[in-house]
Amino acid sequence: MDSTNATALWDRVVGTQPDPTLWLVVATGVVALAAVLPRRVWLVTRNAITIAHEGGHGLVALLSGRRLDGIRLHSDTSGLTVSRGRPTGLGMILTAAAGYTAPSLLGLGGAWLLAAGHITALLWGATALLAALLVMVRNAFGVLTVVLTGAAFVLVSWLAGPAVQALFAYGVVWFMLLGGVRPAFELQAKRRHGRSGDSDADQLARLTNVPPVVWLLFFHVVSLCSLTGGGRWLLGL
Repeated sequence: MDSTNATALWDRVVGTQPDPTLWLVVATGVVALAAVLPRRVWLVTRNAITIAHEGGHGLVALLSGRRLDGIRLHSDTSGLTVSRGRPTGLGMILTAAAGYTAPSLLGLGGAWLLAAGHITALLWGATALLAALLVMVRNAFGVLTVVLTGAAFVLVSWLAGPAVQALFAYGVVWFMLLGGVRPAFELQAKRRHGRSGDSDADQLARLTNVPPVVWLLFFHVVSLCSLTGGGRWLLGL
């Protein structure tokens, strides 16, 4: 690739693109909501939230100095991230807290990028994160899920026109914001029926001596505040 093409590519990534009209932004939000609310649909689409959840654990584990051994994504939309390091301390606390908050915070960051007109940067950034995650996935279903998700971003980024890219990007961000809210409520329901097992909230309670219900409240606050703030950015309010 010569310098002219490289410069043009860089300008495309860091440049801004036109926003879709307000009614199209609202329409992508409605479609994302339809991918979150119906249970049968959610059983499929929740895999994308699991990718973000486990990716959040993995990323924070690395940033906090822990050794990431691998990530597994399962067909029942559960996942597991294994890291090595001190079993207690701030690094472990941040790693455990990153899972339920990651989808919503990714959605919030995506909304900020879209509000600034950086649609291409969002698509390419998401593709890079998925590629980095793929290296650490250790089971076949997980590899398939991440590859298919990454392929969708690559195809839209390279082959689709600006309008389709914008609709896809807004739909993805809406889905992260809306889909990031539901898992905490699901965990709350499981805890009410005694089926939460060794959840992230339980792990955090052992690490901090703070009751699991407080950590559950923390997950709710992060997801709902991200939805509120990200939604305002997407709608241009």
